[in-house]
Amino acid sequence: MNKGDLVSDAAKRANLPASTVEAALNGLLESIGEAVKRGDKATLTGWISFEKVQRSARTARNPQTGETVNVPARAAVKVKAGAKLKAMV
Repeated sequence: MNKGDLVSDAAKRANLPASTVEAALNGLLESIGEAVKRGDKATLTGWISFEKVQRSARTARNPQTGETVNVPARAAVKVKAGAKLKAMV
């Protein structure tokens, strides 16, 4: 399911225009992104949580050449499914 499919399905379920649902979804995604960027944890209780984590620098190996490559430290996003989502799957 892509974003368009999600908007269409949610619009039908909520009996709202797709444009309204898309605007709400865009606002939600922007809010989550900004919160995680600041270092806050964004949680939809029982469904999903997003958290910014620091990945430390490491040494990796290029599988084609066998050459060692230094991978710098970076920020990443940790996504964790909640209990309700896990139960549905």
